[in-house]
Amino acid sequence: MDPRTLPGWAPRLQQAWLTRGALACALWPVSLLFAAVTAVRRSLYRIGLLHAQAIAAPVVVVGNLIAGGAGKTPVVIALVEALRHHGYTPGIVSRGYGGTADAVTDLNRRMSAAECGDEPLLLHLRTGAPVVVGRDRVAAARHLLQAHPTVDVVISDDGLQHLRLARDAQVLVFDERGVGNGWLLPAGPLRESLPHAVAPRSLVVYNAGTPSTPLPGTLARRGLAGVVALGDWWQGRSASPVALDALRGRPLLAAAGLARPERFFVMLRSHGLQITPHALPDHHDYAQLPWPADTPDVIVTEKDAVKLAEARTGSTRVWVAPLDFALDAAFEAALIQLLPPPGTTPHGNAPA
Repeated sequence: MDPRTLPGWAPRLQQAWLTRGALACALWPVSLLFAAVTAVRRSLYRIGLLHAQAIAAPVVVVGNLIAGGAGKTPVVIALVEALRHHGYTPGIVSRGYGGTADAVTDLNRRMSAAECGDEPLLLHLRTGAPVVVGRDRVAAARHLLQAHPTVDVVISDDGLQHLRLARDAQVLVFDERGVGNGWLLPAGPLRESLPHAVAPRSLVVYNAGTPSTPLPGTLARRGLAGVVALGDWWQGRSASPVALDALRGRPLLAAAGLARPERFFVMLRSHGLQITPHALPDHHDYAQLPWPADTPDVIVTEKDAVKLAEARTGSTRVWVAPLDFALDAAFEAALIQLLPPPGTTPHGNAPA
């Protein structure tokens, strides 16, 4: 179960997953079945009845144990930048959640988020890296390498539970919720149980101010990079802190189609902005503008911006507020140690 598939229930589930209250307890028997199915599936890979498929390049999987969005997208963007810094040419594969494309699809700037999913399109626009979406991550990864022969490392976005794709390294992302109430879906937010220790070839990133589980990991630095006008954002121009400061004192409507929009609103308020928050469902499609036509200024996330064309916004000034997100040098060093040198052919990926 994923709260994205139950938009009416999502807020209630998100709240229930923080404690072991009445709703969580009522769902707990179902979570036992989920746990059994998950355990059997992993056992089939462990004993060799199912096999993880290796590809002709190292694979770094980014995912989370907790449902409902823990901040994987900024981690993937940071990984692309870090790998480039160390001489690699990364490409990305993703499920393409929310998109209509069923077949393996190679993204381009002319595609819409409705076709390929908002997060994959954002990854492509922000990084310039090739992105291929598909239900079958192995097929998507092989297509990526065939279509983009300079790619020498593949990042699998939200691929932690996609065990059929072997990996050389995996990055677990947690936010301030940690493991919530500690129960598996649907009684709690966990897709799989929290391990007692960090698994081999695994790294942990906390997309929060402090560690939220007992696992040792890296604290990511996150904040707002500034704002940029929607039209300029589509042209690839950078956000400006000066432009952000200039919005102080103006009445602003802040719209966010995120799993946890309150984090965005808190960051805006921390910069002294006077906002009227407008939380939207995760992956909101923006088929119609969710604010009155006479709204003077609106500020949105990049995940929202990929679904907004400037021509649709009329007289409303729409500002995009990208994240300033970075991983520390120790994390980068640990990741690079898990990968073969840039441009070399690996001996094969490790099983999940």
